[in-house]
Amino acid sequence: MTQGHSEELALHELGAPVRKSAGEPKELHESRLAGTATVLDVHAYVDDFNGSIVDAYRRGVADAELPSETGVARSIIPPGTAATRDFSGLAPRIPEFLLDACVGCMSCVNACPDSAILAVAQPGSVVDVAIEAFAAGQPDPEQTATTTRAHFARTSKYADVPARRGLEPAQFGIFIDPVHCKGCAECVEVCHALGYDALRMVDKQPAEPSGGSTIERYARDMRFFRSLPPTPVAYRNERALADLMLGEHAFGYVGGAGSCSGCGEATAIRMLVAATRQMHGPESMAIVAATGCNTVFGSTYPYNPYLVPWTNSLFENAPAVALGIRAQWDQADHADRRLWVIGGDGAMYDIGFQSLSRMVASGADIKVLVLDTQVYSNTGGQASTASFGGQVTKLSAFGSVVHGRPEPRKELGRILAAHGNAYVAETTPAHINHFYRAISEANAFPGPAVVIAYSACQPEHGIADDASMAQSRLAVDSRAFPLFTFDPRRGERLSERWSLQGNPALREDWATQPDGSTVDFLAFARTEGRFTGHFGADGTASPEILATQADRLANWHVLQELAGLR
Repeated sequence: MTQGHSEELALHELGAPVRKSAGEPKELHESRLAGTATVLDVHAYVDDFNGSIVDAYRRGVADAELPSETGVARSIIPPGTAATRDFSGLAPRIPEFLLDACVGCMSCVNACPDSAILAVAQPGSVVDVAIEAFAAGQPDPEQTATTTRAHFARTSKYADVPARRGLEPAQFGIFIDPVHCKGCAECVEVCHALGYDALRMVDKQPAEPSGGSTIERYARDMRFFRSLPPTPVAYRNERALADLMLGEHAFGYVGGAGSCSGCGEATAIRMLVAATRQMHGPESMAIVAATGCNTVFGSTYPYNPYLVPWTNSLFENAPAVALGIRAQWDQADHADRRLWVIGGDGAMYDIGFQSLSRMVASGADIKVLVLDTQVYSNTGGQASTASFGGQVTKLSAFGSVVHGRPEPRKELGRILAAHGNAYVAETTPAHINHFYRAISEANAFPGPAVVIAYSACQPEHGIADDASMAQSRLAVDSRAFPLFTFDPRRGERLSERWSLQGNPALREDWATQPDGSTVDFLAFARTEGRFTGHFGADGTASPEILATQADRLANWHVLQELAGLR
């Protein structure tokens, strides 16, 4: 399993032949072609990489000590090397678990963009024995047992419900990995929004009263977590799709990526990988990634957060590369493998739109995740055709004459649905069941499927680190980004194929708050820095942002009509 900005070896891992590279010994090349040394060579490379290359980068001596070699020249990064990347010194605060308030909803585990908060459910007797055995090997067994046990809550979901089925009640544990946590507090916000408040941010202390630092205590408790077996299948609720993150194959995106704190893209990616691996198996998928933030934060050498094979193509041709891989897989009798293309606004809305359209028109069994940030985050925040009208970006500033981006947003989902033979969905990671259901339906669709995911971008949207989920929910509630699915399998009529389930007030123009206030696009725009210039000191909205509000309502009306609700 490999990643490379040069596609060659990654494509070999995806099933394509490898050409001889410059400087490669003839014997090694021939043995790899014959299939006699591929596994051994890859394993040896991975072992050497983790033992020397990653260590040298962690010590800051890579430039001085490491020789140039073929792997470096080809940008090959073995799987999961980012698991060793240490962000524990990045933020002064870290989440703390309050077990008495936890209900086991799993929302925090799904929300984390860095795979830094993990959960497990185990029968009470298993937990008791594991804590006793682990504590016995620590310098302070009593203190270790106390702090470790503080991670486990008794919840109705994992204790009372299984007990009614004749199972031993399980204890539900939440653990925070201090090595990967960037302190964004996204998990805390999500828990608070649901009304549970089972997490809070606390200061990291260099020395705690019980001895050792906060980071040392968290790291010790994580070692205990990793000593536990996966959550037994009997304790997972298949109807609660958030429980996918309890699966033994769910963590195919291990954290340690170089994404911004609270990144909305990273959450969508790790949920995609979790759903596909858990439902179809740990070796069931591969990724073709278009150049963008996801490829930068996913391959900051020598760190790769993926446990699935992936390759990085150019900005505009990832779907075309995927067509070649799909053809090779089908020839090699691997039709059951899931192939996902990941790309942002430029790769799917703009320069790569023709490639995406051609891929969809081909009918090939390829799936696409569009990370919709409404801006080119990776190249400095320029506007794209996914940007909202009036949005302020690096190349559409709010000035005396032009007030942000002058054009309205392109509706990619509607365009792709017009191809007729594809599954299409618009969803957000904040709507956990809707997101996972869309991924599941896309994986099961016998042909092309495109899932467009709202992906909040902290610096370009002008929002706080903990705001990705909140802004995604507000984008849906305000009709800025309505949820929908389009599935040709549902029937011949458009009204049968389209579903707007998941949106509030399905037959109304706008949703309302319990206090009667309207949740329109202006309510959304007022909360983000990218629209600040459109509101006066007294709150008066500019003509441009009012025009965008009208555009968002018109888009909602079209969707209502397509779904037979208007």
